[in-house]
Amino acid sequence: MNLPKLDTKAIDRIVEMAWEDRTSFEAIELQYGLKEKEVIALMRREMKASSFRMWRKRVTGRKTKHLKKRDFIEGRFKCKNQKS
Repeated sequence: MNLPKLDTKAIDRIVEMAWEDRTSFEAIELQYGLKEKEVIALMRREMKASSFRMWRKRVTGRKTKHLKKRDFIEGRFKCKNQKS
């Protein structure tokens, strides 16, 4: 998969956002233009195999990683590093 050219700072932030429980894939797409499959590919590329497997196991089926599956509206945390 061809990923867009990203600088090290952006890659680090995307990985950080992907690990966060309450940051959805839609939020990552809004800020960086990466769809869920591209985030998964980036995580696979940037992480050790064991860390990637642990992350995938953790986020698979997690309601908070998809806006449409969330059962809450309030309580969204906005990091100071997050774009508007």
